[in-house]
Amino acid sequence: MEKHSAHGSVEKMYEKVKKDGMSNVHDRYDAMEKVRCDFCSKGTRCNICSQGPCRIVDGVTERGVCGIDKDGMVMRNLLRINSMGTSAYTYHANTTAKTLKATAEGKTIFDIEDEKKLKRVAKKIGLDSSKDKYELAKDLAEFMVEEINRDSEETSQVLKKFAPESRQEVWDELGITPGGPLHELMDVKTSVMTNVDSDYQSMALKTLRMGLATSYGSLTLLEEVQDILLGTAKPHEAEVDMGILDPEYVNILPNGHEPFMGAALIKVARREEVQEKARAAGAKGIHIVGSIETGQELMQRFKTDDVFVGMTGNWLNEEYVLATGAVDAFVADMNCTVPTAGEYAEKYNSKIIPVTKLVNIPGVDHDINYKPEKAEEQALEIIQRAIENFKERKGEGTYVPENKQEIITGFSPEAVLEALGGSLDPLLEHIQNGNIKGIVALVSCTTLKNGPQDEKTIKVAEELIKRDILVLSAGCGNAALQVGGLTTLDAIEKAGDGLTNVCGALQIPPVLSFGTCTDTGRIINLVSAVADALGVDPSELPVAVTAPEYMEQKATIAAVAAIGYGLYTHVSPTPPVAGSENVVKLLTEDVEGLTGGKLAVGEEPEDVVDGIEKHIDEKRKGLGI
Repeated sequence: MEKHSAHGSVEKMYEKVKKDGMSNVHDRYDAMEKVRCDFCSKGTRCNICSQGPCRIVDGVTERGVCGIDKDGMVMRNLLRINSMGTSAYTYHANTTAKTLKATAEGKTIFDIEDEKKLKRVAKKIGLDSSKDKYELAKDLAEFMVEEINRDSEETSQVLKKFAPESRQEVWDELGITPGGPLHELMDVKTSVMTNVDSDYQSMALKTLRMGLATSYGSLTLLEEVQDILLGTAKPHEAEVDMGILDPEYVNILPNGHEPFMGAALIKVARREEVQEKARAAGAKGIHIVGSIETGQELMQRFKTDDVFVGMTGNWLNEEYVLATGAVDAFVADMNCTVPTAGEYAEKYNSKIIPVTKLVNIPGVDHDINYKPEKAEEQALEIIQRAIENFKERKGEGTYVPENKQEIITGFSPEAVLEALGGSLDPLLEHIQNGNIKGIVALVSCTTLKNGPQDEKTIKVAEELIKRDILVLSAGCGNAALQVGGLTTLDAIEKAGDGLTNVCGALQIPPVLSFGTCTDTGRIINLVSAVADALGVDPSELPVAVTAPEYMEQKATIAAVAAIGYGLYTHVSPTPPVAGSENVVKLLTEDVEGLTGGKLAVGEEPEDVVDGIEKHIDEKRKGLGI
């Protein structure tokens, strides 16, 4: 791969680690290209029982040893992938509920930062919102746990309260109205065992059902409760990219997807006596620096200052960030810490500190597991270890690329409404008169499968805004667009005339930084609000979803949820389903007649946006606008 990334900082750091003889994600990808299995790419390989691995070859081997055909094998593999995404999102939701309950009981460093949202959410789901905020928060936490664990024979209560009635009618008719995510996950994981469910259509309905359980049972309250605990996002300026690292400070990087330990570190590091400990060790102070989705969660809710200084980038940056030699503690929560982190930490004078029972890295000691009640104590311990690391690395050679990018972040449904003057009416008016042709949620990972890091994501977003399509960005793809300069007011010059007028008047970028992949539920609820305001089903709206560089299992279940919700959903690279013509047809054509949504694939940015724009134009025509 001649070009490795759309970002100059990564290109510079690649040259450094290459010179240093370190294994790195780009070279490993190039090496793997020589040995890839076409059966795995198409989904026609299975090794879940001792009789395998089995591979299906048209005209040679039409069925696995057990008798499953290629349709069942491909869909079963996809369902297994999706189940991991549901599991991860639900783990995060459960941690969030525990943190809310412990906070309500006065046992954590956190507090109820958005009492209005607490009361609004509680009232919506039927709790007594007249209670004291701490009693109410405890009730909400207990409801959240109950919802996560709701039997699959029951109906998700969050879905009942948050989903449009027109959607619920569709799901009831299809038999995919879910219960709680844990029980739906249990049903699915049992179904995909050998000799249980081998009907691809049945499994397709189960994955749609699990997607809806994930969106409502896990994600909807997860983000609302994080707002309640940490504050609801509001637009503000920040900085991203590796240049925010300053070697003269003790640099602590919370990395992963859960914001709680990162938030505790910010709160503790803002204490003068804690900063003084770092200065006594010869540092200028302590900087908390966000990394990947945890960084996004923190940037949404915490304004940057002389302690919290911004975010480095997405997951493909991790090895290169560690290779700067300026990282004292890389604090790994539940998701996306690369297996080579320990080797990089040893080479470049850093410490990897896992803070969850889920994460274990070769060569790294693990003795801290986040507990809400111990968050303050654990944050202090992490900071002390980082200070000790600084003492050891002080004076050692560091190399930090100078690249920095100013951004505007902190958009949420509430922030969008505030920017519109407190009502959806201006947005609806701009959609109706064509200034905004449509809205696309870009909820993506980052991958090397379809080109250099973030290149496809940036090009797709640029093409969308050029055609007057407003972009809401979330996930690692959000970092791609932030570092790529598209979440700034300067990016307005890349938008079409109509979108330029809207963004100029409201002083917002053409790409609104919406947060992380866990914001899928929040985005769906915003779409629901627009649909309610227009009196139509969400599937009739000029909206779409794109994941130009999806990578892992949380992305696939989010895509399934969007399809179940009734949205045109583009993903790239093509998922491992090409080995079954029937599965491809079901996902890209037939499902539209069932839910109103469908899967679209494609690699070239202009072609991708052509498909999205055609869909949006058809929906506009259907609405008579």
